[in-house]
Amino acid sequence: MAEMVTYLPISSPFIRFAGRYVDEAFGVAAGYNFFVFEAALVPFEIVACNVIINYWSDIVPVGGVIAIIIVLYGAINVFAVKWYGESEFWLALGKVLLIVGLIIYTFITMLGGNPQHDRFGFRYWRDPGSFAELYKTGSLGRFLGFLQCLIQASFTIAGPDYVSMAAGEAENPRVVMPRAYNKVFGRLIAFFMLGSLCVGINVPYNDQELSDAFEKGLSGAAASPYVVAMNRLKIRVLPDIVNAMVLSSAFSAGNSYVYCASRSLFGLALEGKAPRVLTRCNRNGVPVYCVAIVLLLSLLSFLQVSNGSARVLSWLVNLVTASQLINFSVMSFTFIRFKKACEAQGLSRDSLPYKGIWQPYLAWYALSGTFVMTFVGGYPVFLPGKWSVPTFLFSYTMIGVFPVLFVVWKLVKKTTWMKPEDVGLYKDVEEIDEYQRNYHATPPK
Repeated sequence: MAEMVTYLPISSPFIRFAGRYVDEAFGVAAGYNFFVFEAALVPFEIVACNVIINYWSDIVPVGGVIAIIIVLYGAINVFAVKWYGESEFWLALGKVLLIVGLIIYTFITMLGGNPQHDRFGFRYWRDPGSFAELYKTGSLGRFLGFLQCLIQASFTIAGPDYVSMAAGEAENPRVVMPRAYNKVFGRLIAFFMLGSLCVGINVPYNDQELSDAFEKGLSGAAASPYVVAMNRLKIRVLPDIVNAMVLSSAFSAGNSYVYCASRSLFGLALEGKAPRVLTRCNRNGVPVYCVAIVLLLSLLSFLQVSNGSARVLSWLVNLVTASQLINFSVMSFTFIRFKKACEAQGLSRDSLPYKGIWQPYLAWYALSGTFVMTFVGGYPVFLPGKWSVPTFLFSYTMIGVFPVLFVVWKLVKKTTWMKPEDVGLYKDVEEIDEYQRNYHATPPK
């Protein structure tokens, strides 16, 4: 994405590039898939907020908490959108401080800096062990446990797509965006790898309190492994602070997804790929109908009332994971087509503001890996005694919807699969070049 976006920094780039470098129908399918991905994350965060709140009390009914959060999301996105950017900046800073603080906490406590003076180190890597058996026993069971972790990682990894979304509004994008991509890549590796390491150090995979929180929804059970570790070490006050910060992070994430999902749908409507009525905005410029549709989809969180948090979270994770992997498959394939177009039209990649390494091999590797994992994600439903219609639908719906959208749009609009020599590589590029030539940095205030 970095190579394409820094060459042509436009809004919603990977969706529009899919239509420009591959086929318009491919871009439409990618756009709706991204919308579903963003919209499905809203009920996920709502359910997560409810699980976190349950740590303190379950006096407020599950349905009541869900309704309150949805109303707050609606109010913020319709009436207080002008404060969105400022609030998200400070909340994002809080998230960074939280994860850095928890990494430092893990290092101190594992070496005995805790009220119990327990120098536990990597104890849980030995007992019960670092590789859990899942569904089967022995080596196969441990492999399936690892595979489940890989599926979960597919759900959590994001970053390049969100950075790309800001390309059309970034100042001096051909200079700023390459730095942003490099920083995001480094921070994702650091935070995700260190965060995973810390979780494995703090709690065993069979911890009873975590099981009570997610599988049974018991009041007072901590849903955060860090809070579980703090309770075990008899640390006071800090668990409530951490739980509150995790709650604010989950609420903030859900609010961000309402914003991103509604703007994705709004963008599709502006380009004539969604009903025109969705382009209507209020006096603050908010696409109210798009926000309303996202909030209607967030009603999926009420499934928690009758099915429990663990099952609903699992369903939403399956849906989001499939859409996320399809997004990355789209990006990878679009880049492969972009590179072929560059070769066909004599555009040297050495002249681009950013040039990726080991291409197109890494793009093919990413396409192969994400495509295979898209189908693997819901494999447990096919195991003996594991069949579940809701689980199957949440896992594989988007895999079926994506090609249907592509074929229907292609047949109705009679779109063309772009040949490398016919791709509009230079469309809108002159405007960006002119901007770069005349750009003067604004001095800081």
